[in-house]
Amino acid sequence: MGQSQDKSRTPQATGQTDSASRRAVLAGAGGVAAWAMLPGKSFAQKIAKPGAGQRVNVAVIGAGGKGADNMAQLTSQNIVAMCDVDMGRVSRSLSNKDGIKPEMVELKSAYDKAEQFADYRKMFDTRKDIEAVLIATPDHHHAVAARMAMERGLHVFVQKPLTYTVRESRLLTSLAEKTPGLVTQMGNQGHSSDEGRRAVELLRGGAIGKVKDIHIWTNRPVWPQGVGKPEAKPVPATLDWDLWRGPANVDWGYNPDYAHFNWRGWVPFGTGAVGDMGAHLMDFPVWALDLGLPTRIETHHSLWGGDTDPWDYKRPDALTSYPLASIIYYEFGKAKGGPVKLTWYDGGLAPPAPRGLPADRVVEEEGGVLYVGDKGQLLHDTYGFKPTLIGGDAIARGAKIPVSLPRIEGSTKGHEMNWIRAIRGEEKISSPFSQAGVLTESMLLGMVAMRADKPIEYDGAKGVITNLPEANVYLDREYRKGWEL
Repeated sequence: MGQSQDKSRTPQATGQTDSASRRAVLAGAGGVAAWAMLPGKSFAQKIAKPGAGQRVNVAVIGAGGKGADNMAQLTSQNIVAMCDVDMGRVSRSLSNKDGIKPEMVELKSAYDKAEQFADYRKMFDTRKDIEAVLIATPDHHHAVAARMAMERGLHVFVQKPLTYTVRESRLLTSLAEKTPGLVTQMGNQGHSSDEGRRAVELLRGGAIGKVKDIHIWTNRPVWPQGVGKPEAKPVPATLDWDLWRGPANVDWGYNPDYAHFNWRGWVPFGTGAVGDMGAHLMDFPVWALDLGLPTRIETHHSLWGGDTDPWDYKRPDALTSYPLASIIYYEFGKAKGGPVKLTWYDGGLAPPAPRGLPADRVVEEEGGVLYVGDKGQLLHDTYGFKPTLIGGDAIARGAKIPVSLPRIEGSTKGHEMNWIRAIRGEEKISSPFSQAGVLTESMLLGMVAMRADKPIEYDGAKGVITNLPEANVYLDREYRKGWEL
């Protein structure tokens, strides 16, 4: 499986235009990207600090689908506003053929009382009582909505991946750092899982010795990829397609292969398999081993989805969907414990099963992580589930490693309420932007290398690609007028 065929790639090949290139101006090949130092605006309102046990005024952007799952955990709070471009979709998320789903009864009641909006820009301008916002939109809206919320002094929970681009991740991380009173959380619920935290303890405690190699795989994509865009179809009556497009600077017309779930595979809207599952799988090695940012990334993949045969890379929309399968080779040359290599597989690809695996333990096709240490191996499933030591000595060492990380009440189901309790000052946040930003940037650099179609070397301190300056354009994107970041 090789890289895509045409090596004469240009910014236009990914839908980026010259204005996007200008935003990524570099001060020489090793200089600092101009966007890396963008200041945040001043905050327009005081940050809410509710006391212990008090109800928080919460709004949701993207109230159906995953947003409904998230908000079902927050019905003990005041849900004062809900924003969605398709209220029909919201209703379907709460119901099944027998009526309202039992687990959604309380949320249905809360939504009925909340003020409804289609455009979150209007919601922010209208409702001044919002204290916290949960964002569960497609990836291309994340940073725009989150920045608007943060600049209004609102606590934010943003579904994974944190952002659509590297630049956006750095910007939100910087805003959070400059305003420590804001409580930020990314929606990678595995970070709150008991089993995932035990995996971190085992790795940090030396159960498998020094880790130098990591293998991660996922069965994603389970949506269209590697294909050209389909023909436009009539927009459903309940959907505001213009608002759904939002910041995406393309006008392909509506198709059900974009909204509401399949957007992940399309270049203007999602970030592919890495964006979907990286936050659940790469999270643990980045966290446990303090990997920092990758220093070198190389990809091999099947063909991109395009609209011409052969592809015409002069067309801004020539690349429409991500490759169906890929392998991404990361090198973390500045990891705390020494250099680490991490290999990502998607599209049905995976490493060989480890030898010595207990007979009752299977390697899940859905996804998992295998750590190879100099004194053993550790395998866990997605979300950190089922951490399994391989090798008798590793098992014996693991049995002696004490619990050292705090456990989150409710484990994965408590990720949303951990955010609320942290807002109230009752406990520490699980996955703040200070951690989620590094993870997201690492994930998205894999997609940057895929677009560059050559190995890239990355200076994490400066936020620039040093060996291929022209590839820095892929750290950023162009926004549709009225939706600028």
